[in-house]
Amino acid sequence: MKTVTIAGLLLLAISLRAEKVALDDALSPRQDILLSSGWRFNQADAPSAEAPAFADSLWQSVRVPHCWNIKPGQGDQGDLYEGAGWYRLHLKTDVSMTGKSLFLKFDAAYHTAEVFINGKFVGSHVGGFAAFCFDVTRFLRVGEDNIVAVKVSFHPPFPSIPLTGDYTKFPGLYRDVHLLVLNKVSISPLDYASCGVYLKQASVNESSARVEVTTKLRNADASAQKVTVRCHILDAQETEVQQTVSEQNIPPSSQVDSVQTVTLARPHLWNGRTDPYLYHAVVEVMDRTGLTDRMVQPLGLRYFRADEKNGFFLNGKPYSIHGVNRHQDRYNKGWAISPADMDEDLAILLDLGCTGIRLAHYQHADYFHDLCDKAGPLVWAELPLIGGGWTAKELDNPDKNPPPAPGAELNSKAFEENARQQLIELIRQNYNHPSIVFWSIWNEIGGPREEPDKSFIMGLNALAKELDPTRLTTAASNDSKNKTTELVGRNAYYGWYGGKPDELAAQLPIFLEADKGRPLIISEYGAGASILQHQTEPFKVAHKSPWHPEEWQAIVHEEAWKALVHAPYLNAIFVWLGFDCASLVRNEGDHRARNDKGLVTADRTIRKDAFYFYKANWSSEPMVYITSRRFTPRPSGTFPVKVYSNCAAVELKINGRSQGVIKGQEQGIFVWPTVVLPDGDVHVEVIGQQNGKVVKDECIWKCSADAPARLDLSVANKTRA
Repeated sequence: MKTVTIAGLLLLAISLRAEKVALDDALSPRQDILLSSGWRFNQADAPSAEAPAFADSLWQSVRVPHCWNIKPGQGDQGDLYEGAGWYRLHLKTDVSMTGKSLFLKFDAAYHTAEVFINGKFVGSHVGGFAAFCFDVTRFLRVGEDNIVAVKVSFHPPFPSIPLTGDYTKFPGLYRDVHLLVLNKVSISPLDYASCGVYLKQASVNESSARVEVTTKLRNADASAQKVTVRCHILDAQETEVQQTVSEQNIPPSSQVDSVQTVTLARPHLWNGRTDPYLYHAVVEVMDRTGLTDRMVQPLGLRYFRADEKNGFFLNGKPYSIHGVNRHQDRYNKGWAISPADMDEDLAILLDLGCTGIRLAHYQHADYFHDLCDKAGPLVWAELPLIGGGWTAKELDNPDKNPPPAPGAELNSKAFEENARQQLIELIRQNYNHPSIVFWSIWNEIGGPREEPDKSFIMGLNALAKELDPTRLTTAASNDSKNKTTELVGRNAYYGWYGGKPDELAAQLPIFLEADKGRPLIISEYGAGASILQHQTEPFKVAHKSPWHPEEWQAIVHEEAWKALVHAPYLNAIFVWLGFDCASLVRNEGDHRARNDKGLVTADRTIRKDAFYFYKANWSSEPMVYITSRRFTPRPSGTFPVKVYSNCAAVELKINGRSQGVIKGQEQGIFVWPTVVLPDGDVHVEVIGQQNGKVVKDECIWKCSADAPARLDLSVANKTRA
């Protein structure tokens, strides 16, 4: 489809998503107009702001994506604003849109959006992470100036998911807004704002692949229409390898499903990071006048299963899923991130060696799923059902579970319906992404809701399987009460919230026994780390403390991975967290309102020591890395020096003098136990060799006898509020 931008008048331009242009064909009858500039924003409720004559000239000029609470939400400055915000846009439509069907699509708005056009109410949406779409044909005046007004409320009018969560919510129109211009006969954008085409992989193996293609057709004309639906399957070189054609009658002013089946002999399978091969399905709709609509969707053919004893299998072979959890916020941007930001995130995680990513704790952008489809990491996609200890009765009792906003009406039935709505949106909007293999129903809801006799949770699991029987359901828990989903995710923070790092090894068999009969995933584990805090001697750190030395995080991960790598029955392993993220409930480490368990800093500029520990274990690209490199100034004297590497042999040099060569070590940990660090600037250099390739790393440590054994640069930098 064509993607264009609008800035006063419509200016046709090729989208950032250039990879789709060749497949989507610039002559497609469908237009996707990106409404990014020209918005006015007011961070306050404004009665009558939907009225066309409302004066908004003093409002802030913004571009969408946009959100508010960025600085206070990440703990830097200002007070958190939890009220409503208004957006207004002058939208001049072109006369060429006469007779077309017009739709306004929002890729997300946190948390509740009410949409008005020319003063008239169009519709509303409750839920902060999914796309939503409205038919605005009768509201927009073609060829004239129109006023689009959107009220975004931080809190919904009734309890909805998420009830809570250990992450900052950044309200606003934080993803793209589109004007879709379609012919009267087209593929519908109104099936929970999905693309309207569903590619069900009914049967896939090395010999053949059978795909059921369901296309949601709409007819806005007053007379019945007979259409031809053609589905082309293109290989990675855009060569057609299969085609199916059928005819469909559509009654006037109605919608129908076209269901087709295509079969490919000896398909090239989508094989994760090893070979993320993509076909594409091109669905065309034609009436007697010609092409009326065209939709392109990724098709990665694969089959998989989870096993209680032997782990995960992709395309019939064992496949190690190891990676990180990712939140979508970015430092100084909140949730209003760009495609370039997402490109960078995935590039960092691919460099780390991730074969899987858990998208916590809500639906992430469609664009990020596209990236995973192309690059190959397997994805855990999650419903934003997160909280603790609530039941239907508690939702009806404000004393036990206070409303999320003063005066909010508690309604457990509405809450449950909203959870079902958001689950449907999650699955239908992301149905065709081959990278997704797990649908997660919740994270750490705790309490009675995880018991198997609770109909609500069981109903969500059943709904997920009804919507998509081809994928696996799971959930992340910190106890053994999950008896509902097909796989069990365990959050295990030994060495951080309790216990010692090496206790995880003993706990894994206990987890396996408690969840007997269902495959196991370690959905979260890890520890916090400040790049500004360091120590010479390892000792346990209190998680709520302002002291989060980088060295302790590395120790926790070393011990955890030692246990996890020897547990082949695990179906996936996800570090918490890929990137430091904003979390208003926290006041620890070197900065309040931050969860610092990331392997990379929130601004994506520094990769912590633990990042390189995993790179040494997950990546085949030769590397060496000197740990504690930011621990300077530091004491002089005799100390161990630790290096992470995946090389067969590593040599350490101090001020040019060799300290010896150590040959391949388990888990890539190379330690020279008694290295003399003299006073002054010490040049530390390591050289690794792997398959004839030489790699190096170096740093400078300022050493002195009076330097502290515990270094806290955050005090000098005043980063902690």
